Amino acid sequence: MTEATAPHDGPLTGVRVVELAGIGPGPFAAMLLGDLGADVVRVDRPGGPGLGIDPARDVTNRNKRSVVVDLKTPEGAARVLDLAERADILVEGYRPGVAERLGVGPEDCRARNPRLVYGRMTGWGQTGPLADRAGHDIGYIAVTGALGMTGEPGRPPVAPANLLGDYAGGSLYLVVGVLAALHHARATGAGQVVDAAIVDGTAHLTAMIHGMLAAGAWQDRRGANLLDGGCPYYGTYETADGGHMAVGALEPRFYAEFLRLLDLTGLEEAHADVTRWPELRTRVAERFASRTRDEWTAVFEGTDACVAPVLSLREAPHHPHLAARSTFTDHSGITQPAPAPRFSVTPATVRTGPARPGADTEDVARDWGVPGLVSPPSNP
Repeated sequence: MTEATAPHDGPLTGVRVVELAGIGPGPFAAMLLGDLGADVVRVDRPGGPGLGIDPARDVTNRNKRSVVVDLKTPEGAARVLDLAERADILVEGYRPGVAERLGVGPEDCRARNPRLVYGRMTGWGQTGPLADRAGHDIGYIAVTGALGMTGEPGRPPVAPANLLGDYAGGSLYLVVGVLAALHHARATGAGQVVDAAIVDGTAHLTAMIHGMLAAGAWQDRRGANLLDGGCPYYGTYETADGGHMAVGALEPRFYAEFLRLLDLTGLEEAHADVTRWPELRTRVAERFASRTRDEWTAVFEGTDACVAPVLSLREAPHHPHLAARSTFTDHSGITQPAPAPRFSVTPATVRTGPARPGADTEDVARDWGVPGLVSPPSNP
């Protein structure tokens, strides 16, 4: 039994996934499936995806195995169909119609394996006027209204890296979709196509805000609401050393504790009085500017004031709470987030480092029963 199919590697142990190599949300979704124990085989193209990252450090390719297949050849398409025949899930992130032109579209694959769940990861979706257009995270979250909620009033919106669109609105919805479809396939014997569009997932993430908007509890402009930085007790403040503290003292009792620890008086009623918010913001900012980030962290430690230091990516793994929970782990010489969520019976782990393109061809050919991966048949 190989490492990738060993027992107790996570709740998806025994599930086989084919990932047609791409960049961004597709690889992250396949990584998450691999983290949960699935045997993920990444089909890399000759020459790699062109992302420019050393494959040995591409964390999104951990817990996977890689084969190299040239999908522009009939033999390459045949090998992918051989894998799809033995898989439970296939994930691809091409523009609409590309997989079909390569001979590995949903109909081609499901003709070989009717139980296959075929996951399609795109920005715009498989249909609609923009379906064939190029795009990136920032454009997808822009048209959904999500980007317009970030940043300060009177200034341009602030892009939240590519976390909101690619990974929250894209990868996570793809994973939910293919796992739901897998449940259906195992109950009925019928696979299906999952159309995971970043615009759809990101729009879905704004459900609560749309409810608040309909109820008159949200203004359709940034920096004017309870959760978008408009509220002085839900936002960030600069400290004396140029660091920042994040404040989320929403509830009255947390707000009272927040004021007490800042040693601010006369502002108790400002919690519910929007007209006093400018005054509150000024006084809070002045207090935070009087000490360093570490000094304020010590002041709020062990309290329910809902205040935390804003840490950098390199600092985060050393936060005492995250360190105690092993939220980050070191593997293959790389500090990286540990698998999430956590399971009481089938814990997920980082079993292998980033898959190197083509490094696992022989093992996959043996384990999946696809000898053609190693020695493709010659043309008749």
